[in-house]
Amino acid sequence: MQAISTTSLEKSKKRFKLSSVTPYLYMSPIVIFAIVFSYFPFLRTVAFSFSRVNRRGEILEFVGLDNFISVLGRDDFIISLQNTLTLTAMYVPLSLFIACGLALLANKKRSMSGAYEVMFTLPMAVSMASASLIFKVILNPTIGIVNSALGISFGWFQDTGYALIGILVLCLWIGLAFDFLLFLVALRAVPTQVVEAATVDGAGVFGRFFKIQLPLIMPTVFFLMCTNIILSMMTVTPILILTEGGPFRSTQTLVYSMFVFGYQSLNYSVAAVFSLTVFIITFTFVLLTFKMDRSIHYQ
Repeated sequence: MQAISTTSLEKSKKRFKLSSVTPYLYMSPIVIFAIVFSYFPFLRTVAFSFSRVNRRGEILEFVGLDNFISVLGRDDFIISLQNTLTLTAMYVPLSLFIACGLALLANKKRSMSGAYEVMFTLPMAVSMASASLIFKVILNPTIGIVNSALGISFGWFQDTGYALIGILVLCLWIGLAFDFLLFLVALRAVPTQVVEAATVDGAGVFGRFFKIQLPLIMPTVFFLMCTNIILSMMTVTPILILTEGGPFRSTQTLVYSMFVFGYQSLNYSVAAVFSLTVFIITFTFVLLTFKMDRSIHYQ
């Protein structure tokens, strides 16, 4: 009897040990991938930014802040920083405003709701590279449908005054679908009884939105604001395909400059400084955005 109880006790101990280890076994693949492809490259980039690195990616010597001092005073860095901040300042509010407006239009289910919901979310099925090639044709100065419809003749990606606007339009088109989908889900999660009660009390469309719906969907607004800041700061694909930073550096961003110095010039120290600068600015913006989290109501 005692032997049986001892055996069952040992089995229960083994099961307990296995159950305590199992969650970590499930987590181990993603942890390994995160360390290998995220944390290790980030730490290596930080090391490169404070070092002199040869063309084979070998650290030769520690130089402290010399790389930052030389890079932060360069004209191409200032231009890249201005273009990046300008694109972010335009993209984030426009994306939130347009996507929220489309979600408000589609919030009430009608007979044709499915059709325009699919139409608004269709850009999610197109990659940024494919969309860039499509917009290259649509916004072509001679055969583009946009110029033909508007009766204009300037080049969206060839003119210094419009190239960044063309990149912005492309980014908005490709990013609105995801924002619209989240806004639509958030608006439809707002209790209809509350909205109907406000309507009975005489609240108009704007009153219902700003007093009831907007406060209840603020978690979604906060999430999209953070993700849009990150996406706009990291914009590089349409620039690589359409403009290559031109014309005359009018679309040159920090991430594109990092690509040029890192992959074309093999100047890894300068590329690391650009990369770390993007991280610091983006991290600062997200931290500032997190301050509004205190006033958000979570259901």
